[in-house]
Amino acid sequence: MGISRTTIPKWNIVRYSAEDKERWNRFVCHSKNGTFLLLREYMDYHADRFEDCSLLIYCNKRLIAVLPGNISDSCFYSHQGLTYAGMVMSPSITLQQVRDAFHAVLGYLQEEYHLKSFIYRAIPHIYHRYPAEEDLYVLTRMGATLTARSLSSTIAPADRLPFRTLRRRQQKKALAHALTITEDEDFASFWEILEANLHERYHTSPVHTLEEICRLHRNFPQQIALFRVCNGKETLGGCVVYETEQVAHVQYIAASPLGKKQGALDLLFQQLICERYAHKRYFDFGISTEQGGQILNEGLLFQKEGFGARAILYDIYELKL
Repeated sequence: MGISRTTIPKWNIVRYSAEDKERWNRFVCHSKNGTFLLLREYMDYHADRFEDCSLLIYCNKRLIAVLPGNISDSCFYSHQGLTYAGMVMSPSITLQQVRDAFHAVLGYLQEEYHLKSFIYRAIPHIYHRYPAEEDLYVLTRMGATLTARSLSSTIAPADRLPFRTLRRRQQKKALAHALTITEDEDFASFWEILEANLHERYHTSPVHTLEEICRLHRNFPQQIALFRVCNGKETLGGCVVYETEQVAHVQYIAASPLGKKQGALDLLFQQLICERYAHKRYFDFGISTEQGGQILNEGLLFQKEGFGARAILYDIYELKL
């Protein structure tokens, strides 16, 4: 009678190249935690700003995970140009395989690039199609430390909390001014308000230029939507929503001084939460923090909590190599 032997899995790490685009996209679409932000048509819009080092992870010649990433200043980041970009995993992957995959990735990065640090931007659980937090357990066991924790505000529309009195009062004010909401492609009129707000409050600009957000909308017309609140033909405010399978995520929010006075955003979010995206598992307002969570914008958080939103986290981990 022969003696059975356990087969040792063979791991192979491949750096992404353009010829892998179809394979990458197909895997992300069938993964348990990937979203359209991790498709190459989205990732590559700012390819000139980052040295891409995305990885395809094979176990016994089968693609089992992919890791969006870039290299900068002797560090690997998963990926600096994205809101989140952790390991995208096959639905069938096990904890042991995730552990082995991380060891294989880190060994590859050290051998090929002699990097000093591994910075990991975890995919928040609200975006997962199926439980997918094996990566966080493995990283913690490997000695990774939490270096940034940004706070976002999220609603579960099917079981949401009631709006606060102030938010309801502002909605009535908007209705009294006969404000209207439209979903269209007039990004230019909204971007003018957005840029003015960001410059006045934070002396900064939107992450995306007007040309970039228009190009992304053309690439993902079903996933990226613009909603404007108008008084007649005048744009008073609005938001850009990124729609994934589980989440309607507000990427940008802005209102003009008149829009704020007339309750434009209150009317908008009442309709988005209660009607347009009521079928979604989560409605995410985005973060209310700066500097990796060290500064909390309490006024912004107060507004979001007024709609019934409560905290979820966008975490970043670091592992010294």
